[in-house]
Amino acid sequence: MKCQRFLSVPIIAVFLLLGFVYYITIFIFIKDWAGLQTSAGLLNALIFTLLLCLCVFSFSVAVAADPGHVPSAYVPDVEDDSGGASSDQELKKAAERRQCDKCSAYKPPRAHHCKVCRRCVLRMDHHCLWINNCVGHWNYKAFFLLVFYATSGSIYSMVMIITSAFHKNWDLDGRVPLKTFYVFCGTVVLALSLILGTLLGWHIYLIIHNMTTIEYHEGIRAAWLAKKSGLSYRHPFDVGVYKNISLVLGSNMLTWLCPTAISHLKDGTSFPTIRHTS
Repeated sequence: MKCQRFLSVPIIAVFLLLGFVYYITIFIFIKDWAGLQTSAGLLNALIFTLLLCLCVFSFSVAVAADPGHVPSAYVPDVEDDSGGASSDQELKKAAERRQCDKCSAYKPPRAHHCKVCRRCVLRMDHHCLWINNCVGHWNYKAFFLLVFYATSGSIYSMVMIITSAFHKNWDLDGRVPLKTFYVFCGTVVLALSLILGTLLGWHIYLIIHNMTTIEYHEGIRAAWLAKKSGLSYRHPFDVGVYKNISLVLGSNMLTWLCPTAISHLKDGTSFPTIRHTS
């Protein structure tokens, strides 16, 4: 099942794009600028190769990992959900709020039903076409690092293209096809840098506030309803910047950049809230 996820057009397209960017960066622009036999050329080639390997590794983990399925025996803590209410009617309403109509089963807090995967996913962020998988509790870190390494690699490639262009003697070798090739490659890599950079910034914002993409949009409506009632709204899982970051990346900063270092994650059926930390 995991291997089958790699057999999709978007994922093959991603690998082809990675191969294209790697080839032009190493064997055209770095080679043209400093040569691969020099210390500067070899160092930049090694750095870019490392970024690509980390990107491919994170990508593979994000694709292959199960984002998180709801345990079949899961039953919500309705008393905690209802804020300590004890009446049967209030407990029944609290339980109904946690039930998925499509799965006909209870779902934990932050879990949502994915129409593509046809099941509920723990701490679901979104379904990503480019990894042919949901982004959820167990593979969110890998997805975030994929975006981080892809953004870093795109910017690095852009710097190499610009450096090569500035060091090239266009008076001697300024043919139109070559200039067109430089412009084309620069445009592709610049577009990647901007798109991926924007996505990275978005997910940094989400991590800092301990939100998912779904919760962000739900929070807009919740804030509007609270304001309409003369109240203030705060995301219930926002427990402080450092705590929010450590809940996603881990408490050990040395493992923040490793997509498989997820031993800090709990079972995904409960999460600390403002009420629990206050």
